[in-house]
Amino acid sequence: MNIEGRLVTLRAIEIEDVDLLIKWSNSPELWKNLIGWHFPYSKISTENYIKNIDHANMKNQIFAIEAHDIGLIGTISLADIDWKNRSATNGIMLGDVDTRGKGYAMDAALTIMRYAFKELGLNRLSGEILDYNNRSIGLSTKKCGWKIEGRRAEATYRDGKYHDQVLIGITHRQYDEFMKVNDYWNS
Repeated sequence: MNIEGRLVTLRAIEIEDVDLLIKWSNSPELWKNLIGWHFPYSKISTENYIKNIDHANMKNQIFAIEAHDIGLIGTISLADIDWKNRSATNGIMLGDVDTRGKGYAMDAALTIMRYAFKELGLNRLSGEILDYNNRSIGLSTKKCGWKIEGRRAEATYRDGKYHDQVLIGITHRQYDEFMKVNDYWNS
């Protein structure tokens, strides 16, 4: 089952996606804005990663973001899904800098939120953003309705310095209120 947005489709990652995923996985410019460890990835390790994605995994799901007009542009995930407490962590990555600022990330984020809240019945999504990634903070808070809930001081080491992680979150109720004002799906 694909998940349709206005500009993008969220779909399973396929072996045919390997070349772009390798390119993005090895891009220092891209990874400087993302949290986590980053090591060089080979084609074999990336193919193995794709082959080992368990699409029936009820705890972690990763989707390809495919723009209707240009194809694969990134990935988005629901991780650490907690079915008892109805929560998950959300992350998004647009791999091609030329796709930024064109509404794809917003559409992907709103599409995964609609899916998480309306289809899966989750009540809360959370995420972390590096404090200097103003584009992602603005996208999340201004265009998608997320709230800044706190900071993890000096939690990420990049380029010889420690940086804060900005903690963001949104509940199903907050999503409904945001969508009522913004009416994205009907405009």
